Amino acid sequence: MGASKLQALWNHPAGPKTIHFWAPTFKWGLSIANVADFSKPPETLSYPLQIVSVLLWRPLLRIWSAVVACSGLIWSRYGMVITPRNWNLFSVNLAMAGTGMYQLSRKIQHDYHSKTEAEITNE
Repeated sequence: MGASKLQALWNHPAGPKTIHFWAPTFKWGLSIANVADFSKPPETLSYPLQIVSVLLWRPLLRIWSAVVACSGLIWSRYGMVITPRNWNLFSVNLAMAGTGMYQLSRKIQHDYHSKTEAEITNE
């Protein structure tokens, strides 16, 4: 019985013999990296594409983080409407959206609310 389930997984249209399996599987690395950054202080969090921060305005980088979170939600939906349903694609993008929104909220809270507290302290 176990061998037949493994064979079914192996021969599935979104199984390990296709890119539809491996692309989302490697994308899990991004979500794991986001989870690893949960313990970092918010001021040390880096936005995606930090390398091009010289070329882009800082508010655009904040928007980029939001775009990453929103694209996770959009691609999660896509994983459910395609045939066959790709549960790996769905779950990795849902995790990506969740971790991206959490990191974005931490960074925004630090950037805006800590300044307000500092101004109150200085008064």
